[in-house]
Amino acid sequence: MKSQLEADMSGESELALARAESLSRHETLFSERASHIKQSAVRDVFELSLDPTLVSLAGGNPYLQSLPLAKLGEMANRLIVEEGMSALQYGSGQGTEELRAQICEVMAEEGITDAHPDNIVITTGSQSAQDVACKVFCNPGDTVLCEDPTYVGALNTFEAYQAKVEPIATDEHGLIPSALTERIAELRQAGANIKFLYTIPNFNNPSGITLAAERRQEIVDICAAENILVLEDNPYGMLRYSGEPIKPLRAGNPNHVIYMGSFSKILAPGLRIGWALVPEHLFRRFYLAAEAVSLCPATLNQMLISEYLKGHDWRGQIDEYRALYSARCEAMLEALDEHMPEGVQYTRPEGGFFIWVTLPEGIDTYSLLAKGIEAGVVFIPGAAFSPHDAPSHRLRLAFSAVPEEKIREGVRRLAPVLERAIAENDAR
Repeated sequence: MKSQLEADMSGESELALARAESLSRHETLFSERASHIKQSAVRDVFELSLDPTLVSLAGGNPYLQSLPLAKLGEMANRLIVEEGMSALQYGSGQGTEELRAQICEVMAEEGITDAHPDNIVITTGSQSAQDVACKVFCNPGDTVLCEDPTYVGALNTFEAYQAKVEPIATDEHGLIPSALTERIAELRQAGANIKFLYTIPNFNNPSGITLAAERRQEIVDICAAENILVLEDNPYGMLRYSGEPIKPLRAGNPNHVIYMGSFSKILAPGLRIGWALVPEHLFRRFYLAAEAVSLCPATLNQMLISEYLKGHDWRGQIDEYRALYSARCEAMLEALDEHMPEGVQYTRPEGGFFIWVTLPEGIDTYSLLAKGIEAGVVFIPGAAFSPHDAPSHRLRLAFSAVPEEKIREGVRRLAPVLERAIAENDAR
């Protein structure tokens, strides 16, 4: 007679064989698009960040501890008890009229004063808006332009829709207009069908760089002349803590820019509410594509945000965030100034969550990740933020969710890892 252990092992083996057989059969059912879908490198590292023995300078999470949680709880309770038949029901595929009007007020804080609620589509975070834009505008093989580096989530979306992603050079003032013009000409010469430029002009993820004011209209004009849309992603724009505010590219350009915003960074990412402000002549197809994905954005979450915007000093809350993130950014910069070895450079952002670190060429920061973990610190290798598979000598550090002392400790742990890498690189 088999023991229970032998029986369990036999059962597991049979299940494994059945799964392997099913995979072999169903592999042929996958679409070509499915082969382009992959897990974000940031998500991979995020799992490592849960280890309490590590200092994670990887995840760009907002710091939620200062939110008025008791007040939000009371608001949610009242909505369910008094307006539950609406809050828990299907809603408009475009989003609630009240929240769309309030979003116009939020955008006006940054300089978009001509927005109309009828041209706004509420989305499941701005990530969903990127997906809808690809669905509406991109055929397989079409070309999308982006900054170099750029947001890894956007890259994964573009690749899933089988778009060719072409990075445009940047410097300390953001995307370089002359480089954009030259690259468009080269791509046109090669027969590329360019659909849009994706840009994060304020406190870029991952670089932290802000696109200079004097370049903004020039970039829109270049794209408009070439019949290329601008997809402006601005989740961090209200989190400026030094320098003068700069108007979004969408301000004054209602016909050429699709503007994407989000409550993830200025309220809470768990609500999963963002929006797209779409040019009127493009609105219907964009809206229908969004509705086809989610039917309607979460009504309760929208109503809760509306209550928050009406019943709480949300501008004062953002001021609190600015002060908090400013102090953490300064703590990281001070630690970098103190501990980084010669040959390491880094950006000095005026807002947002991130600092972009550049090592000497020849160092692959992906290979340093395991060494960083051994030293007790986690970061994101720079290759994650490029459409190409080439090694990168850059890495991203995030300070938003980490207390100042832990930031300093994380940088202190990272410094010898980078120092050894530079020494080994010099010895080659």
